Amino acid sequence: MGALLGLLLGVGLLLMWLALTDTAPRRPRPRNRPPPLVVLLRRAGVEGVSGAAVVALCVGSGGVVAAAMFAVSRALPVAAVFATMAAYLPVAVLRGRADRRHKEMGECWPEAVDNLASAVRAGLSLPEGLVQLSERGPEPLRDPFAGFARDYQASARFNESLDRLKERLADPVGDRVVEALRIARDVGGGDLGRMLRALSGFLREDVRTRGELEARQAWTVNGARLAVAAPWAVLVMMSFQRDVISRFSSGVGLVVLVTGAGACAVAYRLMMRLGRLPTERRVLA
Repeated sequence: MGALLGLLLGVGLLLMWLALTDTAPRRPRPRNRPPPLVVLLRRAGVEGVSGAAVVALCVGSGGVVAAAMFAVSRALPVAAVFATMAAYLPVAVLRGRADRRHKEMGECWPEAVDNLASAVRAGLSLPEGLVQLSERGPEPLRDPFAGFARDYQASARFNESLDRLKERLADPVGDRVVEALRIARDVGGGDLGRMLRALSGFLREDVRTRGELEARQAWTVNGARLAVAAPWAVLVMMSFQRDVISRFSSGVGLVVLVTGAGACAVAYRLMMRLGRLPTERRVLA
């Protein structure tokens, strides 16, 4: 029995030593990966705005709200909480715009793929078919394809123009379509029209199913958002009564305020995570 315990102890110490002295090369992080704010701006379709500008807007909005709430309530903890919410508001707006843009583009891609398949079937080349989407394609997709038309007319380099098109779209469905077109251009796929029609049918079925699920869960998500926002609306109205709101400046009031803010944040994140539909990730970006 003693020998067995000694053996187990020795194996455990050996495993600990191997874990501490492990020199296996780790997978390097991609160097050219853009910052998260830049990715969010691309997903939202906002051009000409840098990540530093978004950070400055967050700081500015938080400062303005903090000054306004402190002038009304004279309670620094209350002003700090609302300043934090205001500082996050630009990011929340960008995320909401990115989600709406992703939904709009998801609904437009079947029509765009159908137009491209018709152009290929009519005898147009791939670049010509993509260029005509800037005029005859769905409205949300015209600007990215207009940028492709400018890039291709300026450089006549199909692959580089497709790469820039992917950056403008920032959409997983767009990535698949672009890579299929790239392969068809390189190897001369003769079944491109059939592939595009099959892809269009799959996208239409996916949009139909996702629309039904979103319609069923919309009232639940909106009710949860209202439940999270209600306490803070009450706190704003209480801020005009300084004798009442001043109690949040004490130790007990600060604990109640911080605990409530943390509970609302955790509940909101949990609600959004549980109610979120699975989204396709950009694996070809």
